[in-house]
This record gives sequence, C-alpha cells and structure tokens, in this order.
Amino acid sequence: MNKGWKIGSGLMLASFLALAGCGSSESSSESNNEGSGSAEGAKTYTIGVNQIVEHPSLDAALEGFKAASEEKGLEVEYDVQIAQGDQNNSQTIANNFVGDKVDLIFANSTPSAQSALNATTDIPIIFTSVTDPIGGGLVTSFEEPGANITGTTDTHPDAIPNTVKFIDENIDGNKVGMIYNSGEQNSVAQIELVKKAMEGTDLEVVEASVSTSAEVKQATESLIGKVDSLYVITDNTVVSALESVIGVASDSDIPLFVGELDSVERGGFAAYGFDYYDIGFEAGEMAVSILNGEKKASEIPVQYPQKLKLQINAKAAEDMGIEIKEEWKEEAEILE
Repeated sequence: MNKGWKIGSGLMLASFLALAGCGSSESSSESNNEGSGSAEGAKTYTIGVNQIVEHPSLDAALEGFKAASEEKGLEVEYDVQIAQGDQNNSQTIANNFVGDKVDLIFANSTPSAQSALNATTDIPIIFTSVTDPIGGGLVTSFEEPGANITGTTDTHPDAIPNTVKFIDENIDGNKVGMIYNSGEQNSVAQIELVKKAMEGTDLEVVEASVSTSAEVKQATESLIGKVDSLYVITDNTVVSALESVIGVASDSDIPLFVGELDSVERGGFAAYGFDYYDIGFEAGEMAVSILNGEKKASEIPVQYPQKLKLQINAKAAEDMGIEIKEEWKEEAEILE
C-alpha cells in the first residue's frame, strides 16, 4: 500500500509540473486573433518572436509583422520574448523556441537573427531590422539567402550616402560624432558605410563606443567640443537611450542626425529613412507565404525597404540652433 501511494504521488506531482509549465508558456504568448483556432478546420500557427530590445522602431516592425498575418487571415499565436540587449539571453530564447517546436521564428534585429540561426537550420526564420545580413553571416546572398532564413533589411542603399551628402553641404564644420555599440555587427557595418560615403569630402568620423545603454549619455558628452554634428545610426543600444543623446545635442546646439524616422519623431533633427512598420509588414508577408506552404524561405529573396524620404523635426532644429532653409522644405517632410 505504501508503494502504491508513492506511485500515485509521483503521478500527481508530474501532472502538476506539466500544468505549471503550460501556464508559464501561455502567460508569455500573444494571440493575433482572440479565440484563434475556434474556426472549424483552421490551423493555428505558433510564431516565436525574438527581439533584442524594446524601442519604437523595433516595436513598429513587430506591429507591422503581426498586421500582415492578420490581413491574410492567418491564425497565429505569438510568443514574444525580449532579450533586454543581452546576446546570451537572445540565444537562450532561440534555443527555447526550438525546444518548443514553434512553426516559425521572427527575429527582430541582427543579434536576434544570429541567435535563431545558431539554434536551428530547420525551423523557418524571418528577420527584419537587420542592416547587413551578408556581413552578419545570416545569408549567402540577397537573391539566394539560405536553407531556412530570409527577411527584410533596415537599410536603404541611399540612406547613409544621402545623409552624409546633406551634412557635407549644409552643416558647418567637418567633424561628425558617432556613438555606437562596437559589439553590434549591424553598427560596425554602418560605421564603415559612413566612412566610405565620406570619401572625397572633408568630413571625418569621431567615434565613441558603448556596450550598454547606460553608457550612452557619458559617451555623447565626451564628444562635445570635438565634433560639429552628431549622427546616430540604427544602433539598438544607442537608439534605446536616444533621449540622452537628444538632451546633450540640444544643450550644446549640435545638430543630431539619426538613422530612422521614429528617432526624428522622438527629437532627432533629421533622417533619410522609412517606416519600420513597413519592413515588418513585408517580413510578415514572407512568413505568411512560408506558413501557407506557398514558398520556402530559401526561395524568397532578402528585400530592401521600398520607400525612402527625408524628414526634419522643426522643434528639434530650433532646440539645436538650426535654421530650416527654404530648399529643405521642397525635399523634406517637416514635422512641426
């Protein structure tokens, strides 16, 4: 009788632990459609979302990604995980998605995509918010990306050259301060693109590197007196603490150029950019094609952003001591 009691207790404990594990998984999930799977015959897919950090651009990309599957009527449950800027966390998240056997992984940033690809060569991976997918080791080419991965990039070929040209033609002084995380391959690639675009001009990059968002303000302050303008690329660490840079730039009357339109809305002076919602939506359309069985990831080319525009924040210009020229108004969208 004692033996039977032990066996019964063990089964009860195992059942309790199994239920507890399921509860934990559900608490971190988001459903695209409330009550998904209730329609007869409808399949519900599970998409694991690996996002390196929370900031408006990445959040907008995720919103666009979800909108694409909703528009196509796909039943989806999302398990959204934020790595808090930590590559080790990102890898753990990716490994857990593989263990959970999700149907697809949406990797929202370069580190997130690298983690996902390290974790699986079988589960389809769609990325966005990635600047250099080839240099980051994610794909072999844009046209033929690889066995299980493809997506959309967050850099338009003309964005950095246009920004450099604008600085060269319109801003006094030749020293351009750039704060970035040297541990982000995405950022290192952009710094090199900026330097290449500056060839043939008098412009010169003055670098300040950080490893965490807590270091951003001090790094920015270290550039004051050494630079004539600031340029924040799409660096996840710096963008997540952008208000620190904006404050220093405004206090010092230094124009702050940024790499994305969301950062202009937050208080950057100007950017040649695009809506992250759009590249997220385009990535979501890729995911729908894969989950519907229409295409494999290897059959979908990596895609650049489709639209590029110049945006200027009028209030930021005033705060940074910049007078908006009439010719700028002909080209740019002015945020009042």
